[in-house]
Amino acid sequence: MLNFILTWLAAALSLALTAHFVPGIKVDSFSAALIGAVILGFVNAIVRPLLVLFTLPFTILTLGLFLFVVNAIAFWLVAALTPGLSVSGFVPAFVGAIVLSIVSWLVNWGLQIVKPS
Repeated sequence: MLNFILTWLAAALSLALTAHFVPGIKVDSFSAALIGAVILGFVNAIVRPLLVLFTLPFTILTLGLFLFVVNAIAFWLVAALTPGLSVSGFVPAFVGAIVLSIVSWLVNWGLQIVKPS
């Protein structure tokens, strides 16, 4: 249970840090980031695999680069479903999805150092 809570807090922190670094993304409060982290988990578990499946021809044609667009669409959907989280367009969603991946990796890496084994 503690691992779940730490992962959820890490995702919310990553979302808040991404909003801080990327212009065009705004998180009103940390509670909005917490809600956004939950919605992001659901979108990544349910909607994103369907998007990947439906856009497979484009992904193959672009040698996998279209997955960046799929990630941006998923991030944009999270912002549309989360009160207190806004993305002002496709370019901030595109950049935000990339930055969120990097920041999330760094935050989770930092938690691996701190978390007892």
